[in-house]
Amino acid sequence: MEILGIDIGGSGIKGAIVNLHTGELCTPKFRIPTPKSRKPEPMARAVEAIIQHFEYEGIVGCGFPTIIKKGVCKDEGNLHKDWVGVNVEQLFEKTTGFNFTVINDADAAGLAELNFGAGQDEEGFILMITVGTGLGSGAYFDGELIPNFELGQLSYNEYEKIEDWAASSIKKKEDLSYKKWAKRFNVFINHIFKVLNPDLILVGGGISKHWKKYDEYLKVNTRLAPAKLRNTAGILGAAIAAKNLYGD
Repeated sequence: MEILGIDIGGSGIKGAIVNLHTGELCTPKFRIPTPKSRKPEPMARAVEAIIQHFEYEGIVGCGFPTIIKKGVCKDEGNLHKDWVGVNVEQLFEKTTGFNFTVINDADAAGLAELNFGAGQDEEGFILMITVGTGLGSGAYFDGELIPNFELGQLSYNEYEKIEDWAASSIKKKEDLSYKKWAKRFNVFINHIFKVLNPDLILVGGGISKHWKKYDEYLKVNTRLAPAKLRNTAGILGAAIAAKNLYGD
């Protein structure tokens, strides 16, 4: 079964057609810049352009960079405030003419890892943390998604959101060494471990590509592993979500 997966980010929107039997991309990824306004209508047209590029007809899965409940955007995240309250699935369906499944982008990345990556064949309670501009998170129990865990939004000391202190964007902004930043991230993963006690924490984003530089500074009383799929995870996971909703 082949489905188009789209991964929406604050700076770019990328997509590819995915073989869901193998977890491999059937096409090269295609990326276009996220419209500068980050408003609903221009972004919907950008999504349509992705579909037209592939000359695709069928169901579409889409990872979206903020909270999605039953297709509706509940927070603007790093997009425009006009997104709040918009039924993203309905907007994209109206614009493109195709059926959409829209889920949080970290939720999508975790679905990919559980099906084809570092979490494959794992059981129990698993957390997926995506490290980038913020700290995204996905939660899964025995392979089933528990949507919209926003662990990067937890407060910490004087910070309203812990991601404002421990995301990888802060490493660059404050010019932190690998060790100094890893110690911050270690505080975060230990904080969520104490609250949620997961069986496994998967870590995605740039940190997974350079895992050996951080691993020695990350100590938590559960299993910790780097994600394997990296920048294909969001596309693949979005396609998996569409398959799970619409079936074969």
